[in-house]
Formats: sequence, C-alpha cells, structure tokens
Amino acid sequence: MRQTEDVLVAMTTKTTPAPIPASPAPPHRLSGDPTVRGLAALLSVNAVGNGLFLTISALWFTRGLGYPVAKVGLALTVAGLCGVLAALPAGRACDRWNAKSVLTCLHLLQAIALALYAVAGSFPVFLALACLATAGSRANAAARGALYAHTLPPHLRTRALALLRAVNNVGIGAGAALGSVVLAFDTDAAYRGAICLSAAAFLLALIPLRAIPSTARPAPAQPPRTARAATSRRGAPVPESGRHVPHPLRDVPYLTVTALNAIINTLYVVLEVALPLWLLTRTSAPQAMVGWLLVTNTALVVAFQVRAARGVTGPVQAARAFRRGGLLVTAACLAVACSAGRSPIAATVILIAAVVLLTLGEVTSQAGSWALSYDLAPDHAQGTYQGIYQTGISVSQALGPGLLTTFVLPHGTAGWAALATVFAGAALALPATTRWAVRERRVDR
Repeated sequence: MRQTEDVLVAMTTKTTPAPIPASPAPPHRLSGDPTVRGLAALLSVNAVGNGLFLTISALWFTRGLGYPVAKVGLALTVAGLCGVLAALPAGRACDRWNAKSVLTCLHLLQAIALALYAVAGSFPVFLALACLATAGSRANAAARGALYAHTLPPHLRTRALALLRAVNNVGIGAGAALGSVVLAFDTDAAYRGAICLSAAAFLLALIPLRAIPSTARPAPAQPPRTARAATSRRGAPVPESGRHVPHPLRDVPYLTVTALNAIINTLYVVLEVALPLWLLTRTSAPQAMVGWLLVTNTALVVAFQVRAARGVTGPVQAARAFRRGGLLVTAACLAVACSAGRSPIAATVILIAAVVLLTLGEVTSQAGSWALSYDLAPDHAQGTYQGIYQTGISVSQALGPGLLTTFVLPHGTAGWAALATVFAGAALALPATTRWAVRERRVDR
C-alpha cells in the first residue's frame, strides 16, 4: 500500500502579425523587468501551494478521507478527462475579455475547490471537487499562456518563460519540503491546515497578479475595404496581408504541432508514473530512489532551463531544439530499459543517468515548444491557440498513465523500445511540420 501511495503522490504530482526579429534582441536583464518580476512572484506563491498539496494529497485522500486507492485513482482519472475540456474555453475567454480577469476568476475557483477538500465527506463530493480543481488547473495553464503572450515582448518571451519555469520548480520544491513536515506530524489537523494553506496560496497569488502591467488585447486583422467581400475557399475573410487566418480548430499545421508536442510531453508521465513503477517492480534499485530521482529532475530543471532556452528565437531554432529534446527523451527510455536485471548499484546508476537524459530532453524540448506555441499562432487569438496547445498536453496527461501501464511496462524492454520509437518519430517529424506551418502563414520570421 505504501508503494502505491508513493506513486499516487507522484501522479497528483493582433493585428497583422509582426514578425519576430531574426537576430537576437540586445541583452536585457530579465530580473529587472517589472512584468517578469510580477509573473515570477505570481508563480512562486502558486508553486509553493501546489508543491505542498501534491505532497500530502494522496495520503489525505486515502487515510484522512478514507477512500480506497482504487476509488481515488478513478476520481483522478475522471478529473483528468474534465481537464481536457477546460483549456480551450479558458483560452477563448482570454481572447474575448482579458487574461488577467480570467486568471483571477480561476484562482478564486481553485482556492474554493482546494479548501473544500478538507471537509469532503462523501465520494460524490470528492469526485466533483477533483473535477473542479483539475479543470481549473488546466484552464489556469491556458490563461497563463495567454497572459504571457499579452504581457511579454516576443524577443524576451522564451528566455522569460525559462526563468519562470525555474522559479516554478524552486517553489514546488519548497512546497514539497513543507509538505514533508506535515507528513511527519501525520494528523488530520495538520493535513487540513496544509490543504487550507494550499488554497490560500491561490488567493495570495492575486496580489502580484494585480500588479502585472496590463496591455491592450490585440485586435483581429481586418481586410481592406475593397476586399471585405472576398473570402477564401473555406468561407473565411482574407486579411489585408493576403494571409489566410483559419479557424483554430481547422488550423491543421498548428494542430499537428500540438499533437507532436503532446506526445513528447508524455515524458512527464514517464517521470512521475512509469519510472517509479518500473523501479519498484522490475529493478533491484532501492525504493528510496523514487524520491531522489524526482529531486534530481527538479534540481536539473532549475539549473539548466534558462541555459537551454538561449538561442531559441524563432520557429526554425525552436523546431531544432524540440528535435534535440525529443531524441534525448528517446535515449532516456532506452536507458531505463537497460536497468532491469542489474545489481542494485548498477540499476541505480543507470536510472540516474536515464533521469539526467530525460531532464535534459525536457528542458530542451520545452524551450522549443514554448516558442512554437506562440510563434505559430496569430496574435489576436493567442488565448484560443494556447487553449488548444494546453488541451493537447491535457490529453497526454490524462491518457498517458493508462497507456504506459498497459502497453509499455508489461512488455519490459520491448515496451520501452517501442515508446522510444514513438518519441523519436515525433521529434524527427516536428521540423518538417514547423516548416509547413510557417509556409501556410507566409510569415517571414
């Protein structure tokens, strides 16, 4: 039961578009930018609350509330599917109103949902709260993506996002450390207090959110007066630039990039679900290594994410970074496969090497992924497009655990080799797909 609980902890763990300059902008000190400082404060407060909640939630659900592990797993699966449906509406709302207002509402919603976990007295209530909290989390990610698009200059965006991701990981680590203190007390009062503190973090994060400078939402591109009646073959107006801006759900190149990104994003399921289960059931490595592998990942992300984002200044560089990252994830899967049947020391060394490869693939692919998600989207619809991108990630997070535990882990080395092939295929397909998307938009980057 303890092993299962550990794994559960890990699981709950525009107007006409302006081209991005081909050459890097002059050096800019990110820490001195008021927008970046505000976003960093927002994320750090939020991350501490999230790290605290993820650390204690599985034990509270199973021991404090008394629900069987199987029922908790079912609730989290249903909640994950609800999260898939939440990102796109949130992104569209950001385009219609503004990201700060939408994000404020979502923070209030998530604070209420988390606080009620402390008194969820029946399984239907618990299930409803899980769905509400998870949907709020996925919607929150889409709204933050729109906020980044509306507040961060394009030439700073990728570097700023790398810095913010490092800040987020530090915050989660601090929250997890605080959660370990709560676990040491192991009382209902301590768990309830921690849950309320996690909920309060969403409210405290509204203070730096309010201070982030607002910018006007870009307006859609309008066709010239003499061409307003002109339409494309699909019936959409042709903008002044002659560039067709399709409906987001009919933007096949962007949807393809989203799908490939979702495949590579399954690396998080590998790290948080498949790798711990593999270590516990198919290797002789010490069980305590589950936690240390996650710590190693967090530390490496903090150390290398900003560096990995350097030089990623447009779609071409982003696609190359994405490809490198995907191939590193491929190598990590092959390394994991080699850990079975080894001595405890050898298995431990191989798994540490696999996590290093996986993390280097994570930070590299993410730097490329961020740039692509913004550069390939029209400025006036960044919220909607970020919603689509986050929906793809939500699908991978919702389906990934079941797919990996059904089709990879039971087949041992062959399963990991097949997964590595899928990652390699997605990584190698991304550059050509990006060129297709750029051609479709006729954007001179």
